[in-house]
Amino acid sequence: MSSLKELTAETLLSSTTVALNATGATTLYTVPTGKRCVITKAVLVAGADASTSALTIGKSTALTDFLNTQTLTGINAQYDTAILQPIPAATTVLSKSYAAADIIQVNVTTGSGGASNTMFLFGFLY
Repeated sequence: MSSLKELTAETLLSSTTVALNATGATTLYTVPTGKRCVITKAVLVAGADASTSALTIGKSTALTDFLNTQTLTGINAQYDTAILQPIPAATTVLSKSYAAADIIQVNVTTGSGGASNTMFLFGFLY
């Protein structure tokens, strides 16, 4: 049996190609049977200028419950990276614990970038 430390260590959950040249949702991860998942961050590596693209991340039925709309203003060249996560502040940052079979998606709400971007999703299972 795995120790609690092994189960809750942040790890790469998925690596997915995400098109930023059109709007729509792309599945990033499905929580495995018998587990729950806490997402800690997503890292986008741009394939081209994405500076006017916008996206959200969350459960397929909500699409914004991990991260509300983020405009990729500074991501204006191939290989630029965006670290996407809720920002801690003076008050507690609400996040979610996703159940087995929940589907986590990125939803491009404004598509103006390239088609070959890579989204790395990080988190832990318990």
